[in-house]
This record gives sequence, C-alpha cells and structure tokens, in this order.
Amino acid sequence: MLLVLKFGGTSVGSAQRIKDLVKLTVNATPKIVVLSAMSGTTNSLLEICNSLFAKNVEQAKTQIEVLKQKYITEINLLYSKPESLEKANQLIQTHFNYLLSFTMDMFTSNEEKAILAQGELLSTAMFHYYLEETGVKSVLLPALNFMRIDANEEPDLNSIEKNCLAEIKKYPGHNLFITQGYICRNEFGEIDNLKRGGSDYTASLIGAAIRSPEVQIWTDIDGMHNNDPRIVSKTHPIHQLSFDEAAELAYFGAKILHPTCILPAQKRNVPVRLKNTLQPDALGTIIANINTQEGIKAVAAKDGITALSIKSERMLLAHGFLRAVFEVFERHKTSIDMITTSEVAVSLTIDNGLNLAGILKELREIAHVEIEENQTIICIVGQLPKNKAGYAYKVLECLKDIPLRMVSYGGSINNISVLVNSESKKEALMALNKGLFNYN
Repeated sequence: MLLVLKFGGTSVGSAQRIKDLVKLTVNATPKIVVLSAMSGTTNSLLEICNSLFAKNVEQAKTQIEVLKQKYITEINLLYSKPESLEKANQLIQTHFNYLLSFTMDMFTSNEEKAILAQGELLSTAMFHYYLEETGVKSVLLPALNFMRIDANEEPDLNSIEKNCLAEIKKYPGHNLFITQGYICRNEFGEIDNLKRGGSDYTASLIGAAIRSPEVQIWTDIDGMHNNDPRIVSKTHPIHQLSFDEAAELAYFGAKILHPTCILPAQKRNVPVRLKNTLQPDALGTIIANINTQEGIKAVAAKDGITALSIKSERMLLAHGFLRAVFEVFERHKTSIDMITTSEVAVSLTIDNGLNLAGILKELREIAHVEIEENQTIICIVGQLPKNKAGYAYKVLECLKDIPLRMVSYGGSINNISVLVNSESKKEALMALNKGLFNYN
C-alpha cells in the first residue's frame, strides 16, 4: 500500500529545500510523492502568458530568460556530479526552448495551460535526478498519463484510478514514485490543470484512486489551527477533525488545506494528515471519518464576499420567486455561500464577482436589489448538535460589539456563520479567540 505525500512550492523552492526533502521521503515506507512547482514559478509563468496575450514578445522573451537563469542557479547548487549537472542542464534547455517556441506564433488559452504545466514538470524531474545522484531508486510517474478532467472540468476519478494503477504496475518492486501536482489532461487530451491549490487536489485524488492508507499534506505549519495565526497572536493546532469539519474550515478560509481536497478522500474514506516540514515529529492534524468531541473546534474567515439583498417587487415572496432567484445564479454558474430569508426578501452572499453584472441585470428584472461589497464570512466550526443549547448564544455573545450583516445557523451541525464588514474581521477573530478559546 502506497502512502501519498504532497509537498508545496516552498518545499521545492531552492536547491537546499529539495535536498531536505530526502529526509522526509526516503525510507522503507512505499509512497507516491506529489510536488508543486518551485515557489514563484507559476506566477512567473503567468506573467509570461500575460505578455504573450498582449503580443509583447520581447518582454516575454526577457521574462523567460530571467526564469531560466533562476533554474540554472539552482541546479548548479543542487547537483555535484558532472553527469547529473549535464542531465539537469539538458532538462532546463528543453523546457525553456519549449517556452520560447510560444513567442513565434499565435497564443491561445489552451497554450497557456501547457505553459503553466512546466513548473511541476521541472520540479519533479529535478528531485528525481537528485535522488538518482544520491543513489536512491525512484520512478518519475507522469501525471499527464493518468490525471483527467471531464467536460465539466471535474476530475474523472474512475479514469484516474484505472490509469494511475496501470502506470504503477509498470514498475514492480519500486516503492518510491514522484509525480506532478496541479496538472492534468482534459476530455480532449489537451494539457489542463486543477486550478490554484490543485496539488492538494491531486494528492487527494491519487489517494482515493489507489485506496491509500493515508494522504499527507506537508506545509510549513503544524496542522490546522483553531484560528488564523496570521491575525491573532495565540492559536493552537487541532489534532483531530472529521471530514465535514475540515471541509467547512477549508472552504471558509483555512489556507493550509485547499477546499477541493476533502471530497475525494472522504468518498473513499482515506484519512488526510496535515504535517509540518519544519517539525516533522509534530502530531499535525488528522482528518478522517471519525466522531470528534462535541463543541466548537475552530474559526476561519473568508474575504472578498459580496452580499446581495433581493426584495420581491410583487407579492411577498410570491410562489416561484426564490426559484427564479436561484436560477439566475445557476445560469451564471455562481455559487451561493450564505442565505437568509424574511417575509419580503432574501439576502445571500457570493465569493465570485466575475459574473456579478449579468446577475444584477437579471435579478433587477424581477426584484429590487442592493449590494454590499468588502464583506467577510466568519465560520465557527465544530460538532454543534441541534438539540444542545448555548452554542449560538456563545458565538453571538463574543460578537456583541461587532455589527453583523447576516447570521446563518441550522443548515449544518458543523457550522455557525456570520457576515461582517471586512474592516471588522480582525476584531471579530480576536473576540472569538478570547470568548471561545480563552486566549487574551
């Protein structure tokens, strides 16, 4: 049985960090190691794409050369044997010649996906070559041979399972595989990706596909914390979470784990463990199909929220009105986060304003609409049974001095959510940290 270990961009962000990976990955335990691109690479590749879209070819060439020199510097620090260095130089030359080829022709969004894939292809090959140099036997497993998304841009888990297992079976006797996070092929076989944070998703999908004993997500923090350590001064890691609790926290702003990561693992009942590369012996957080202790576990905040107040201009919430409202969001492929209703109106929030103009145009044909931007959803997560009193009171008591735009409670036993102006976010998180977790 293969464990699945995922490491982000900072873990392969330099020659030294790549060398440090050996301590965490080379042992007797069979595993698949999923790697992101070297930190900063995807942003650099996006800048190159933007220059190509703008037809600024000379700027794109300069950006490609700057990125190439960064890699040349790192491989000279990474490898000590001439044959390894020659092989790495050839790798760099091949990938960056490929990037330069896009400066000679028309540039499309499909080609952008191919460019963005280069970071993961480089980082995995560099780590594989380093293991070769140090005498460690490993297999470079191309994610483009088995990672697939369908016509709806959703992962095709059955296809991934079939093709991933077929790839692994090609290498009997091997117990260390290295593959790329983030990248995949679409229904047409073209290079595509799983969007930002997709390396977490890749690890979870592979873990689900091979029925791994555990998926480990390695970052630079010791598990999921009870509050945002970037905003409040005192927090603590949570050692156990259910899949549902973790999904709520990830969706509503806990940055350590990408929201999409939970579902495949939950579907196949594969535990997910969050570990700290700087403190590998720390317990971290285990996320699994478990009954955790009753009570509030953690708080997370999601910024960039827009609130819409939609009031029927005809009968009071006439029959079919809510359906008509929801159909507008469905047509514009925009998810709703929070919703509250009154006798005459519905208030809801969205976190994606890409299609807001079209949504407002349609809604204003059937209702009066007001919008408020720069809002933040604060989500309080735990095991909160509906037949137990006191949890909502405790949360609202903590926030008694903070104006609340919306409150959502009862839709899930794992979640109480409130909407505040983003200017009140820090004050709200600190108040909850003090009132719920006794941190001053």
